[in-house]
Amino acid sequence: MLFLSILLAVAFCAAAALGVALSRARRRHVRAMGERGWLLERERESAARAAVDEERARIARELHDIVSHNVSVMIVQAGAAREVIDTLPGEATSALAEVERAGRTTMTELRHLLGLLAPDQGGTDLAPQPTLSRLTPLVDRIAFAGLPVEVRVSGEPRPLPSGIDVTAYRIVQEALTNALKHGSGGKAEVTIRYAERALRVEVLTTGPSALNGSPMPSGSGAGRGLLGLGQRVAVYGGDLDARRRLGGGYRVRARIPLEEPS
Repeated sequence: MLFLSILLAVAFCAAAALGVALSRARRRHVRAMGERGWLLERERESAARAAVDEERARIARELHDIVSHNVSVMIVQAGAAREVIDTLPGEATSALAEVERAGRTTMTELRHLLGLLAPDQGGTDLAPQPTLSRLTPLVDRIAFAGLPVEVRVSGEPRPLPSGIDVTAYRIVQEALTNALKHGSGGKAEVTIRYAERALRVEVLTTGPSALNGSPMPSGSGAGRGLLGLGQRVAVYGGDLDARRRLGGGYRVRARIPLEEPS
């Protein structure tokens, strides 16, 4: 009888100890889950802030590209109109019409970006994102402003990821805009090559330039936009090189990796 009492007492103590241990383990688990939830919430907040910062940087680059290109075209055309308005009024009228068109294009693309910031405000007349398939209007504008452009496409054109497509267009736009602003009496050659695993973009321009063969300084007006585009290209694992050519002009080359086509 005494042995049975001792056994029951030991069992009771063991059960009590087990209950205390389970209770402590449960409290630790609840505390750990709370800490984990807090850490996950902090990670989500950090990821959200990073996404916002990335989007702001993208929009800032888009604004630079839009304003820099179109305003440069407007300045060149307005200057040309001023020089010939008395002697060649027809050409002056054409130049001023191009200024108006560039201004309207700027407003349309700016509304597109503002529509990204406030998508619930409507905006059915927003222009589509610029892509390589829309190079012709860009080339026509540049040529009309005084810089002849020849475009070559090699390889089999295929649909590209939207980010890469826009980036490639902006590279061509920035290079041609720089040539238009800083060159005189030259021409440009644009080559788009659809390789098996990469998209290659090259823009060659002729015209006077100093420091032949040297990289374009990032702090100059000719290099700041391309520096930002170089960062865009790097996001996709590619590289961009922009430098002055021997004999004058500029060379801009970009390589953007692509998935192997099926």
